[in-house]
Amino acid sequence: MPRAWNLIARPTGLPGPECFSLVETPPAPLADGEVRVRNTWLSVDPYMRGRMNDVKSYVPPFGLNEAMTGGAVGVVVESRADGLKPGDRVMHMLGWRDEAVGKPPEFMPLPDLGVPDQMFLGLLGITGLTAYFGLFDVAEAKAGDTVFVSAAAGAVGSAVVQFAKLKGMTVIGSAGGAEKCALVRDLGADAVIDYKADRPLVKQLAEAAPDGIDVYFDNVGGEHLDAALAAARNHGRFAMCGMIESYNTGAPLSLQYAIRIVGFRLQLRGFIISDYMHRMNEFFAEVGPWAAAGKLKNIETIRDGLEGAPDAFRELFSGGNKGKMVVRL
Repeated sequence: MPRAWNLIARPTGLPGPECFSLVETPPAPLADGEVRVRNTWLSVDPYMRGRMNDVKSYVPPFGLNEAMTGGAVGVVVESRADGLKPGDRVMHMLGWRDEAVGKPPEFMPLPDLGVPDQMFLGLLGITGLTAYFGLFDVAEAKAGDTVFVSAAAGAVGSAVVQFAKLKGMTVIGSAGGAEKCALVRDLGADAVIDYKADRPLVKQLAEAAPDGIDVYFDNVGGEHLDAALAAARNHGRFAMCGMIESYNTGAPLSLQYAIRIVGFRLQLRGFIISDYMHRMNEFFAEVGPWAAAGKLKNIETIRDGLEGAPDAFRELFSGGNKGKMVVRL
């Protein structure tokens, strides 16, 4: 019987097991124009934490006692619609469940790039799309720039490091602990900062980039953002992607170096990846060949079983993932 995770309570702080319920739903016959997809991989992502709050945002909150949604890939097992047939592999946003039913516009066939399906939830999916357009469109990064990337061992950050290096940039990444710092170096970063070290980030970044930074790709906020403001050169560009440091605490940003925004003519620009979905083919045209040629390292952390999805989600906030966190069904 199909199962889906429902949100049954609004969390305070890090969501606990009491916030979720795995609900069975009797399968229903397909209506005309619908397809049934057996999910094989699910994505869990930090932005989902905001959807668990009942507040107005760029994406509607999860409804209580309703199936949650998120990125997934799967295989069409039944179709009563034109355009999709059994056996087709697709990506979609009906995750947090083992079976998805919908109409063809909700499902995008996977391009034939000769890569594992789960890459379309990571480097070749929303994660990669976020890194690509955040770096090249929002921050207007170019060859010769010095780029600082926070959470560089995470899903989006590890993609930013690789894309920036392929385009001839100097990259400084931050990560927590020796193992993750080694991973970021292996991805090609020119310097790596350990944010768990007993030294202020602002001093570590000043040493790693004595001449300053041109671009900051922000996944964290907090002290990382302060350090980037302190190190930015004239006309520095910041791509404001996420601030995971505050997602469960609501702690305010200090912005102790905000005065430099004016004096150094800095540009801090927030973005939502849904604004770039119509440019997916542009993304595939450049990043797809990189992946097919083996120029990208697909860093991922795999957890098995639909039952483990909430635990996999919580691990995102304790540093339990390297690269993209995916759930294998």
